Amino acid sequence: MERALAAEARALLASARAWLAELVEEGVDAFPRVAPRASAPDAAAETPDASLPGFAVAPPPERPTQRPTLAQVRAQLGECTRCRLSEGRTHIVFGDGNPQAALMFIGEGPGETEDQRGLPFVGRAGELLTQMIEKGLGIARSDVYICNIVKCRPPANRTPLSDEVIACLPFLDSQIDAVQPRVIVALGKPAASLLLGRDVAITKTRGTWHAYRGIPVMPTFHPAFVLRQYTAENRRLVWSDLKAALERSRQ
Repeated sequence: MERALAAEARALLASARAWLAELVEEGVDAFPRVAPRASAPDAAAETPDASLPGFAVAPPPERPTQRPTLAQVRAQLGECTRCRLSEGRTHIVFGDGNPQAALMFIGEGPGETEDQRGLPFVGRAGELLTQMIEKGLGIARSDVYICNIVKCRPPANRTPLSDEVIACLPFLDSQIDAVQPRVIVALGKPAASLLLGRDVAITKTRGTWHAYRGIPVMPTFHPAFVLRQYTAENRRLVWSDLKAALERSRQ
């Protein structure tokens, strides 16, 4: 009996080590607080579910009958204090790019450089994203629209917590309504999990088509992950994802 229990314990330990290795590979170094839930999430859902662990968000609103402008959305956001992230920010990082872009990039949240400048993706990861867009896809960065799930920098660049995502989601949805992109590129695990409505492993989900509120979504690696794991294979995979997204946006 003792030998059987020991063997089972070793198997469980090996499984846990493999799971942790996958999380490290995806760049996960902290876990958001899990919100209580009444029932298990529907794994097949393509819209956010308030019961999702770490990604609990309000159900997306219906599309407005009148298309808002980005200026109207920014004015509604104001000098936002709807969640704790406002307490440590330098600037709100709203978004940047073509207000009528066919291709929209959505990341997780601003980093230190973004917080200082008030613009998304302008640090090291942003420089790589710009190269992917301009050198890889052959289009100007100003031709696409770029924003994040949350508009204020989380402390120490941690993953946004559920209530922070809930506070910002109406403004992200309004940005999508204003731009009306043909394709959304979800950069990294948090953005992909939010838009797909379930907790996903980006290594398994990237490169596959999904939808958010009727808009095609292509998940891919976050540029920060590519910088940490700067291999020819990872660069090739991201290039393949972005090329597919661009081609579909032109259809």
